[in-house]
Amino acid sequence: MEKLYDKFLFNFLASSAKNAADIIEAGKGYIVPGIVSDKFHSIEAGAAMIKELKKTSPIVSVGLGGGGNPDNWRKVLEIAALSEPGHLNQPFETASYTKGFLDAKGLPNQIVNALVKPTGTVGKIQLSSGKILDVTTFLEIALEQGIESIKMMPVQGKQHLEELIYLTSQASMLGIRGVEPAGGIDATNIIDIIEGVKNIDIEFFMPHIFGSTIDPVTGETIPGKVKEIIEKVVGV
Repeated sequence: MEKLYDKFLFNFLASSAKNAADIIEAGKGYIVPGIVSDKFHSIEAGAAMIKELKKTSPIVSVGLGGGGNPDNWRKVLEIAALSEPGHLNQPFETASYTKGFLDAKGLPNQIVNALVKPTGTVGKIQLSSGKILDVTTFLEIALEQGIESIKMMPVQGKQHLEELIYLTSQASMLGIRGVEPAGGIDATNIIDIIEGVKNIDIEFFMPHIFGSTIDPVTGETIPGKVKEIIEKVVGV
């Protein structure tokens, strides 16, 4: 996919193929539409939505849902196995297994991220299990396991920005392909986040921007909100 400044993509939820097409247009094409697994009553329903969204985008993201609930990892994997979305969210503890499972099923080229939490201390991350690791140690383990992207959540807007910048710089140096922040990101803080990492040489950096852009009545992502965010970062 084409990336803004050859680096930035933006993940927004899409409630339908039309909603996906509308937000992709509003976002000048730098958008990866997605779903969250906990919004679907069955694996088949989630997979059917992915297939609909793939009519508008070559890559669709399958999220855990529930604020990054690690218990949803298998549902995400099973949806992906039926629909080949291109991008999956997983807790670190299951990311390597998920990647290997999909490869064995003949579904290569699926980017599987590994979810970690900020700790409030630059240079430290927390796993879903609660274990705290040095960022460099964690990234070396992730790289050995074939993990290509790291998701940090919840970054709470700019609250954990210095931790995010450090994680991204270390990921770049070690050869991790991508970093994906999530949680509290909106039009008021996106510029600071983008500016913080714009000089770091990493293949992709993809903020996940959900709550602030979703219509609470319809459940659709609002194209105007997407446009506002992208227009803020174009020119940064």
